[in-house]
Amino acid sequence: MTATLLLIRHAAHGDLDRRFTGRADGVPLTDAGRAQARALGQRLASERIDAIYCSPRLRTRETAEAVAAHRSVPIEEHDALDEIDLGDWTGARIEDLIGTPEFTAWNERRGDGCPPNGEPYAAVAKRATAFAAGLASRHAGQIVALVSHQDVIKALVAGALGLPLDNVLRFELAPASVSRLAWGDWGAKLVTLNEGAAA
Repeated sequence: MTATLLLIRHAAHGDLDRRFTGRADGVPLTDAGRAQARALGQRLASERIDAIYCSPRLRTRETAEAVAAHRSVPIEEHDALDEIDLGDWTGARIEDLIGTPEFTAWNERRGDGCPPNGEPYAAVAKRATAFAAGLASRHAGQIVALVSHQDVIKALVAGALGLPLDNVLRFELAPASVSRLAWGDWGAKLVTLNEGAAA
């Protein structure tokens, strides 16, 4: 049987498009982000969701709570959905990194790339894929929401499409968007991408 995985990117926070938040603690959604999360919850309110998982970060937890508000489904946190460890880039301003050799290499060669003293992107893809495959098996015939981060979701989408990790910058995932995977014994298939992206 096939499981449907709803890959949900967290809503907007204060560092969005300005700093590399990474695994920095205590980064909540902004007022605009909370509005995005509520709108997301409303969009999904009429859909059956059998389980909800999120990363350990506050911004994903707050987004997951907006989805859970419309149903009696507990939220389970899991490290496999955690943001990539950005190492020395955690908290850095994006404008300060643009044009540096390390940042250019990271964006051109994600498949074998790694932030300085951080986590290789291939390792992110491996942990996320193993977790999603396990969930698909455990929740066969069900619909499961996974609230995570852009790089994690992009790795899962790339895997479903057979897209090299070097090419994950070729598609967008907006805050509070949903991308759907159908996952069976044959693997994963992308059903929708960047669905309902918040304005």
